[in-house]
Amino acid sequence: MNTSDAAATVKRSPLARLSDTLPPGTLLVIGGTVVLGAASYVHLMAAGHSLDTDGMASLSVLWTILMSVGIGLFFPVEQELTRIVAAHRVGGHGVSGVLRRVTVLTVAMAGLLLAGMAIAARPLADTFFYGRTDMVMALGVAFVALAASNVTRGVLAGLGRFAPFGWQLGIDGVLRIGLAVGFALAGVRSPLAFALILVIAPLVAVLVTLRPVRQGLGPGPADTWTGLLGGLGPLIASTLLSQVVVNAAVVSTKLLAPAEGALVAGLLNAIVLARVPLFVFGSLQASLLSGLSAAAAAGDRTGFSRLLGRTCLVVTALGVAGGLPATLLGPWLIQVLFKAEDGLGQAVFFWISAGTLFYMLAMVLGQALMVLRKHNLQLLGWAVATLVLLGVTLLPGEVATRVCLAYTLAALTAVIGMAASLWLTFPRASAPADEKLSPAGV
Repeated sequence: MNTSDAAATVKRSPLARLSDTLPPGTLLVIGGTVVLGAASYVHLMAAGHSLDTDGMASLSVLWTILMSVGIGLFFPVEQELTRIVAAHRVGGHGVSGVLRRVTVLTVAMAGLLLAGMAIAARPLADTFFYGRTDMVMALGVAFVALAASNVTRGVLAGLGRFAPFGWQLGIDGVLRIGLAVGFALAGVRSPLAFALILVIAPLVAVLVTLRPVRQGLGPGPADTWTGLLGGLGPLIASTLLSQVVVNAAVVSTKLLAPAEGALVAGLLNAIVLARVPLFVFGSLQASLLSGLSAAAAAGDRTGFSRLLGRTCLVVTALGVAGGLPATLLGPWLIQVLFKAEDGLGQAVFFWISAGTLFYMLAMVLGQALMVLRKHNLQLLGWAVATLVLLGVTLLPGEVATRVCLAYTLAALTAVIGMAASLWLTFPRASAPADEKLSPAGV
């Protein structure tokens, strides 16, 4: 190394050194993720200042169901597409055949979900939306928009096209902000209007970024139906359970205390505020999965382990950095930002923040298991965590505290289970230089 190179190394900023620890391509996605994350806050803030208590409670439940059931069903499609497309890219194959089959599966899942919602529209409306069937319909269309987003993002992430991936996130976020602020300034008081923002914004973003998806396809073989279902089935089940863990608090409160609309809305505000690190973590997920999949396909054990370890360190730093201010200032901030009623203390924010840290670590470890084709072990981890969630939720005590404590203990259970699974299945000794890391198992 010459003198100029040494000087350049010494003068590198802390931000530059931190970027080296992130999965490749992450910085291209962070901008869009930040905008989309901010949009969630602006959307809920505008709704909180515009809607009455029942209207805000209805929107809170709709938002929570979309983020749990919708992501549980369709985010696995994005993950599996990312993994398969990245592996095809490393092998020099096109992905049009894979996309066709995954699209058929996604349409079938969405169709079954919408059919079930249509049959149960009245009970759903009475239980969650104060009898409003139009909110049930809005939720159904929002599921479709989310499915379209996840399919296109899976292709873009697998191809390593993180610029259009980031653009899709950013356009979605900008539209949510613009529509929410516009409705608030116009004096809109309908929860349906604020719910439809979750439909319009993602669909427009998908249409705008559809061209780079189509350009990157190329002719290629399709994975067998057995192979796709064998991977997607356990992954959907585990993701649904993970979303139950991370989003159950609001729905549990609605069921345990149906008359406490202000508590339901306030708890969602607290969860969204304490989960700021989770929105930032979203910028890691696509590039992390793509990087792990590429490392596994190329047989790079060292790169796989290094990427996994560094991501866990970054996630831990994110959780601590976001959790401290949320715990200290959360009770005051939700009143100022979301017009929430007083009643939630710092203990609630602490448990939500701790649960968010554990949840992010579990997601990182779960993606590593998925890449190694250990879907069943990932599913087992979230299944045990869900049992812990249910057990703690049903204990006696103050509702807000126990639903948040249930989230924390369940997420911690998932971390312990995932870490143990990786420790037992991933080789602990250094492999020879010519040994390949098989994505089908080790």
